[in-house]
Amino acid sequence: MTDATELSAHERLREQMGTLGGLIERMGIEILEASPERLVGRMPVEGNTQPYGLLHGGASCVLAETLGSIGSAMHAGPNRIAVGIEINATHHRSATAGYVTGVATPVHLGRTLATYEVVITDEQGRRLCTSRITCLLRDAS
Repeated sequence: MTDATELSAHERLREQMGTLGGLIERMGIEILEASPERLVGRMPVEGNTQPYGLLHGGASCVLAETLGSIGSAMHAGPNRIAVGIEINATHHRSATAGYVTGVATPVHLGRTLATYEVVITDEQGRRLCTSRITCLLRDAS
């Protein structure tokens, strides 16, 4: 195993979990910071747009669910998994270029449920989307 101090948060998660899943890579999502108390990730707008050239609302939901699910899994601990059971998103404004950044913070971290609020902003710090995701925490078996 590689020295964790030399790895990015994204690389550390990949080592710990084995994979982050094909969708995360397909969307270009990069995890910048990861702990159960705060997750930060970014995603390019390019390649994740709807027909009018705006960031697709579904792409924002993918970023939000990625961050909330990883945080929930980290909170759940070893031999447990986090399964998304509810997500909502309010899209406040659009983005047409650059990167968007999501910051996930816990609303509730319990034994069987974890809920995160995810705020997605553009490169100027303007809020594009507010999302909430709840995950069911259960044994991996």
